[in-house]
Amino acid sequence: MLNPNRHPPVLRPTLRQGRVNFNFRLADLVEGRTDVISDDLAILYLQYSTQWDGLAHVGSYFDADGDGLPEPVYYNGFRAGREVQGPAEPADAGPAGAGAPSTSAAHALGIQAMAEKVVQGRAVLVDLHAHFGDGRTVVGYEQLARVLEADRVVVEPGDIVCFHTGFARLVLGMDRQPTHEGVEQAASVLDGADEQLLRWITDSGVAAIAADNYAVEAYPARHRDGCCAALPLHEHCLFKLGVHLGELWWLTPLAEHLRAAGRNRFLLTAPPLRLPGAVASPVTPVATT
Repeated sequence: MLNPNRHPPVLRPTLRQGRVNFNFRLADLVEGRTDVISDDLAILYLQYSTQWDGLAHVGSYFDADGDGLPEPVYYNGFRAGREVQGPAEPADAGPAGAGAPSTSAAHALGIQAMAEKVVQGRAVLVDLHAHFGDGRTVVGYEQLARVLEADRVVVEPGDIVCFHTGFARLVLGMDRQPTHEGVEQAASVLDGADEQLLRWITDSGVAAIAADNYAVEAYPARHRDGCCAALPLHEHCLFKLGVHLGELWWLTPLAEHLRAAGRNRFLLTAPPLRLPGAVASPVTPVATT
């Protein structure tokens, strides 16, 4: 398991008049009916697998009032506890609270806004795996620039940039039993502590970033003097820029196809679920080449 706080989806039948609503014969309720009904529900951890991070996923302590005292703030100044609310008690959260009403909601920054705008547009794939292989490589701006030049990748404003590292393929090859050591030593990650890389993200004008690895960047980030974020690339993209991040995408077949064709651009369609108030969403990305 990549994250002990996130678990696979749970599928269960719904109930119909107190009975299991799966292979349910309506004739048991109304004589002469021929219908056989199956109906189910899902309990989803929204960031368990292929996902979009919403803008309320990561904020930062920031002095938004100018009074010298930082407070927890999200993108565009929305406040924790006001526009992004959560329950105070564990009993109102987590699996124990499944099915119960919740006061948790990202009112201003819910993932539904991303769904309403649709996510479809020009995308470009950066194949880090082709250059760095399966081993752990922390990729900063200089390494990235060499990859872009070697593969003739041009990133333009408005692009959705997808980083192929091979991580998802490696994890799937662990037969659903990934080890901590195996995950920590696998595939490339971006160096979120590299200020030049963060400036490149800003200057490039990308619309979103996705990767087939866990977190896109190295976690925790390499040590820097002073207080700083454990996920600086998340902080930079989600909190400062409003750039969504995708994680654990299945990019290997796309990367192989594009490399064989000598291309790196494609049309990406990847809307999240329309879940009002949610901070993230599963996604099924589709690449049209």
